[in-house]
Amino acid sequence: MSNIQLIIEERAANIGNFMVGRLLPFREKRTVGPFAFIDHMGPAYLKDYQNLDVAPHPHIGLSTLTYLFEGSIMHKDSLGSEIEIQPGAVNWMTAGKGIVHSERTPNYLRTSEKVLHGLQIWVALPKALEQIEPSFVHVDKDDLPHWEENGLSFKLIAGEAFGKKSGVPVYSPLYFIEIKSTHAQKVNIGKDLYGESALYILEGSIKSDGNTFEPKQILIAKDSTLCEFEMGENTTVYIFGGEAFPEERFIFWNFVASDKELIEAAKERWEKQEFPKVPGETEFVPLPPPPKF
Repeated sequence: MSNIQLIIEERAANIGNFMVGRLLPFREKRTVGPFAFIDHMGPAYLKDYQNLDVAPHPHIGLSTLTYLFEGSIMHKDSLGSEIEIQPGAVNWMTAGKGIVHSERTPNYLRTSEKVLHGLQIWVALPKALEQIEPSFVHVDKDDLPHWEENGLSFKLIAGEAFGKKSGVPVYSPLYFIEIKSTHAQKVNIGKDLYGESALYILEGSIKSDGNTFEPKQILIAKDSTLCEFEMGENTTVYIFGGEAFPEERFIFWNFVASDKELIEAAKERWEKQEFPKVPGETEFVPLPPPPKF
């Protein structure tokens, strides 16, 4: 990463009954390619009486990507999808014109001690597709492209890179890549990247231009085609990015749009409870007040 433009430190954020480390958006960098929001969730060690319970809440204008390192989440949405996501698999939910979902600890884990650790990501939709019909896709871990090369383990979680394509149905040119090392070595993958690019260090360390960077940091590249760095031993990094959109994206709560009027309309729809319902769920997260400046 010899062309580092910006270093972002993970920041604590409260998402209701859970604390997370917020990575994007950041005041100096709102998006990286189409990636508009990233939370590092956990690792949280939950007692037998503690559970994840995120009640039904809405989204528009984006796809959500949930990727767990440890633990399990039961996903339910207004399309009728109900599936447990486990480590290494991908939940890809496209909100389009509007979807509602809940995220909870599965019933069989609710009275036992458990760990929850993963990433929750929002990928903005291209302007022409912001109002498409909602959809949901689950991809098992064994169905994601993964390979060994030069002593490194690679996984292409979403998008296209390295001449490979993930089965996650993305809507614009992007990539979300996992790289793991067992021993220290140099990595030069710039020729396989495009658009904007960033690197998140989950564990271990990397070195670039004589500097050492450690977990809970995102490094934003000036030019993805010059992406080169040295990974320390037993290091895991996630590289994400792609082609940026020509229009700015606005975010309020769970809504992402290129037009503020779409967000205002979504706020009104949620307040009136006009979004579709999640089958079997009666709770909902109320619309938050506007931010104070």
